[in-house]
This record gives sequence, C-alpha cells and structure tokens, in this order.
Amino acid sequence: MKRPKLLHTVVAAVSLLLVANTIPSATVEAQVKTTRHGPTVTPMTSQEQLKSIYRAAGKEYDISWELLAAVDRYAQLTKTKAKKQAAPYYGLALEEKAWVGVDNPNLRDVNPVTIKLFHGLGMDATGDGLALQWDETDRIFSLARWLDTESGEEGIDRLLWDLFQDPVAMDRVFAFQRIFEAFGLNPKGHCFPVAKRYNYTVKHTFGAGRSYGGRRIHEGVDIFANYGTPVLACSHGYVELIGWNRFGGWRIGIRDADNKYYYYAHLSRYPKGLQRGDLVRPGQVIGYVGSTGYGPPGTSGKFPPHLHFGIYKHSGTGEWSYSPSRQLSQWERLPQKILQPPSSKS
Repeated sequence: MKRPKLLHTVVAAVSLLLVANTIPSATVEAQVKTTRHGPTVTPMTSQEQLKSIYRAAGKEYDISWELLAAVDRYAQLTKTKAKKQAAPYYGLALEEKAWVGVDNPNLRDVNPVTIKLFHGLGMDATGDGLALQWDETDRIFSLARWLDTESGEEGIDRLLWDLFQDPVAMDRVFAFQRIFEAFGLNPKGHCFPVAKRYNYTVKHTFGAGRSYGGRRIHEGVDIFANYGTPVLACSHGYVELIGWNRFGGWRIGIRDADNKYYYYAHLSRYPKGLQRGDLVRPGQVIGYVGSTGYGPPGTSGKFPPHLHFGIYKHSGTGEWSYSPSRQLSQWERLPQKILQPPSSKS
C-alpha cells in the first residue's frame, strides 16, 4: 500500500534527522566542505588509468568491463565544452538528480545514506563515507551497479537510451565494447590506406570545389592507383557502412574507438564476405581501387581510378571532415603489413 504524500515527506524528514545523528562528525565536516566548494579534480590523462577500476566494478557486478569503458569513452568524446567545465573528470557525468535522488532537496548531497534513502544512483565504493561522482571509483561502481540492477528488467539497450537519449550512441557504445574486447582499450598502430608496393600518387585536394550533385567542397584526399590496387584499413575499428552511394560509388566507412570515421570511396569491389559490423585492423584489405560513382548503382569510368579517402570527427551533436594530409604523410612512412580478411584466407 502506498503512503500518502504528506506521510512520505514526514517519514523522509525524520529519517534524515536520524541519519544526521549517526554520521561521524569528521564525515559531516568533509561533506559540508565538499558541498560548499564542489569537486577538486585532477583530470585523468588517460582512460588507461581507469582500467583496473573498470575490471573491479565489472567483476563485482558481473558486467563486462569493456562495456563500462565503452560508456565512459563515448561520453567523454561527446562532452560539450560546458559539460567538461561542469564535470572535468573523465567519462560519464550523471545528472545531479540521478546521482543524489530525484526527490532529494540537496543536489550536492555526498552522504551515501541519504542518497540511498532518496533512491539516488550514487554510492560510496571506497569506504570513505562519501559518495562522490568525481571520485572515479565511486562513479564507475555506481554505473556498474545500476546496469546490473536494472538490466534484468529493461535490458542494456534501454539503459543506454536512458543515458544518452540517442540511438546512434547506443550503436557506438556496443561497437566500442566489441573493439575493446578484440583489440584492447587503446589499440595501437595505423596504416597507409593503399598498398605501397603498387604504384600510386597522392593528390592533396581537400577543400577544392566539386560540381556533381551541386556545388560542394572535396572532403578528402585522392590517391590515384591502378584498378584492383588493394585498399587497406588504416585503423582498428568496425565497418559502420558499406555499399553504393551515388557520389562515392562502392564505398566503405570504418569508425574507430576514438569516434573517427574513415571514408573510402570509388572502389571496384570488396573482399568476399566483408559486411557491416565486421571488426578490422590496420593493414587489412577492405576493398580495391576503382572508378565507381557519380550515378546509379554500377556507374563506373567517369574519372580515372583512384581512392577517395576522408576522415570525419563526430562530437555527439555534429560531424565534420578535416584534411587527412598530415596523417597520410605520417602513415606513408610506416612499415606496411597487408592482412587478408579472415574469410578470404585459404
């Protein structure tokens, strides 16, 4: 039977008084100091420093640590400038009311007892008597506990929707999780996108005008090579998009765990079996140079064979291209090992 609203308020008030009388004075003093002045945070220089906390929280609540890391990664990469100022620590920043409890009158509450009373998500995972969202251990353990507690009824998909309110975010968090599981938290290595043992010429034409389909700028660099020259993945990532585009012909888009999108266009064909969602690594063959595009499916030969290569960055609210010339120059100097797709190996 539900309590009347007035009775619920009275019970909560009495409980708060009882709780206040049971908290050690040192804890209360620390709580007041923290509440008045807000977090004193030393920003994390690398997510790698949080790896042991992800592992411990994942083990405690039977949640994939890679999923916890993926939530944090996407949240950090899509933080607005204002959000970074308000929450200067790495990763997900919950709304204050979610952390302390929707009905909690103190939005800066750091007392784990009163936060629990108001059904807030915040917890004290370090045993210091404080539930601090800017404490990495408290925050990550609170996230893990919430995912474990709620996923049985709603599923992880719905919980990610509650966090980000964006279907794109859901897809990318799960994709980041798969990348972390396969390659680790910070996979190293890049590769020039065309096999260097073949003849090629790079034309740095980013920003040049284009007229097909209306006036626009060239959002990439063209690498001219003969038909059939292998095109290679330049980073660890997953195939986000594959198929025909009237501008790019047969094209493929690969996104890495830093939310960079690598676009390869005008291909003649793909390796057998390559499909959307597949994981790739640097040097893996993902297609072959062609001259497709500028028309309906199958259009080819309207320009010399080449690879159009572009890089895009996504902030959570928008996506934009930038010149890949500097990276291409760096990758061109690296040793290159060509990897055949798993399905094409004999």
